Amino acid sequence: MKLFDIKIDHTNNLLPYGGTVNYFGKILNEEEAIQYLDALLSNIAWKNDEAIIFGKKIITKRKVAWYGEKPFQYTYSKTTKLALPWTTELLELKSRVEKESGETFNSCLLNLYHDGSEGMAWHSDGEKDLKKNGAIASLSFGAERKFAFKHKETKEKVELVLEKGSLLIMKDETQTNWLHRLPPTTKSKHPRVNLTFRTIKEK
Repeated sequence: MKLFDIKIDHTNNLLPYGGTVNYFGKILNEEEAIQYLDALLSNIAWKNDEAIIFGKKIITKRKVAWYGEKPFQYTYSKTTKLALPWTTELLELKSRVEKESGETFNSCLLNLYHDGSEGMAWHSDGEKDLKKNGAIASLSFGAERKFAFKHKETKEKVELVLEKGSLLIMKDETQTNWLHRLPPTTKSKHPRVNLTFRTIKEK
């Protein structure tokens, strides 16, 4: 049985230990999810992501964008991004996510996966710019994709499918103890947009 075939209890922790992950399911209806996807594809300043791996600069097919309430710097994969000012749609979605989760956020990293061939390798969002053990809210649009967690020591895995218009919250010790990834798939031919609302530490 798939996770979303049953009534979703967002207070349920999907991780067995060492962190907290809550899945809220769809917080947007079908029409809203489609409208926001179209707006995000059109109005966001998408750019191919860059990473420095073994001293070599890599350009990804996947595209990203970085927004916030201030021009925050965010460094990961040895590259630094400067936050753009919020768009109307991002402010609306931030408000929706904050209302649902009870958390607050000051920035958002967006990812655009053009189809199932594009994914994200195992990683954790433990960058020094982020509030330690702070909540990260993942809001999904477009193609439904599998999302996975793996414990850094025991290698135990937890997997679920993220629906369009759905919200996932990662918090507490999750980034310290668990990796997560979006595996590629041949089944998906459509784009997916993922918003990860975050809290950058004020300097």
